[in-house]
Amino acid sequence: MKLLKGAEIWRDGDFERCDVLIDGAHIAAVGAGLPEEGCEVLDLAGLKILPGLVDVHVHLREPGFTAKETIATGTRAAAHGGYTTVCAMPNLSPAPDTPAHLAVELEAIRRDAVVKVLPYGCITRGQKGRGELVDFEALKADVVGFSDDGRGVQEESLMREAMRRVAPTGRPVVAHCEVEALLNGGYIHDGAYCRQHGHRGICSESEWRQVERDIRLAAETGCPYHVCHVSTGESVELVRRAKAAGLRVSCETAPHYLVLCDEDLQEEGRFKMNPPLRSRADRDALIAGLQDGTIEVIATDHAPHTAGEKSRGLAGSAMGVVGLECAFAVLNTMLVRRGVIPFGRLVEAMSLAPRRIFGLDGGEIAVGAPADLTVVDPDRPSTVDPDRFLSMGRSTPFAGMEVQGAVLMTLVDGRAAYADPMLKSEKYNL
Repeated sequence: MKLLKGAEIWRDGDFERCDVLIDGAHIAAVGAGLPEEGCEVLDLAGLKILPGLVDVHVHLREPGFTAKETIATGTRAAAHGGYTTVCAMPNLSPAPDTPAHLAVELEAIRRDAVVKVLPYGCITRGQKGRGELVDFEALKADVVGFSDDGRGVQEESLMREAMRRVAPTGRPVVAHCEVEALLNGGYIHDGAYCRQHGHRGICSESEWRQVERDIRLAAETGCPYHVCHVSTGESVELVRRAKAAGLRVSCETAPHYLVLCDEDLQEEGRFKMNPPLRSRADRDALIAGLQDGTIEVIATDHAPHTAGEKSRGLAGSAMGVVGLECAFAVLNTMLVRRGVIPFGRLVEAMSLAPRRIFGLDGGEIAVGAPADLTVVDPDRPSTVDPDRFLSMGRSTPFAGMEVQGAVLMTLVDGRAAYADPMLKSEKYNL
């Protein structure tokens, strides 16, 4: 058995100094002064223990694109960032659009994952955003939801039928919202920076117009609906109204949309992602949505590419940045420590709400719960250094940022999926 001793644990919306006894994969006892006899004792005095973080939007790239990332490297990166569960997007080869294709991904997960990985199934065959729908019933037992992330489902009639078929499965439709006819070859936000530097812009309507359509279809079909990586103020307001109307609608945004805007752009591929960094007003609307609960989830949209693919500036680089290994520190620094949101709101968005919305186990540090735990030091200073990432991806707009807050241990089913070397120092008495 393992005894986590002396830390403050997150319980019922606040921290409480307690010991945590772990027996196998589950929490066996929680309380002050638990006996040490027969236990491996980890003295965590001065640290905090959170319910394991959950990221419902990551790209692990295997099968098909292992030059960018693998299940092994991506899940080690997740553990490094404090995540005990991640949900893997379906832009793979083969795409998980049939049970046979999904089985390839599941085998890699079983073989190599060091955290819990829940895959998405596609909405359309080949994850094309158009054409033929998948057999949702055949896939539902092994997926957390259905998504064509990377592409929006373009035809209203096809999305209506997809939602109609998905609704009985109990799984959500998880939508990348993008009207392709409105893109016009753009690759950054259609704002001041874009015009001043001669780039081609992506208008905000390309996102919110499809969010608007899909919410209407969700109301019509009763299908649970979750919007990926919301980036515009209009999208936030549409989700806010849907929630007020009692619809089963939720959404996520990513750390870069909450912290940065198009005023922060540089002529480097590490600032290029889809959707793009929007205006300051959009960022402020996202923060307001996080504060009032409209945006329930923060997900990283961890999207690794090779160094070559990200070395061609804003115009030529692949879209996507990594985020698993710096999200907690960046958000703790820029939102919590600056008083934008309380620490509890961060725990809610990075751990509790994802579990609630997607029907996942855990979330409580209580007897009988899975021992999926994240040990953090909210005050530890560091610099975001991509060269220290465990992911194969190194491209992040946060490179070089001075942050406070570090993940020191990630326990998955009671097993240490990650432990910081600092835990072996005299400071932590291990």
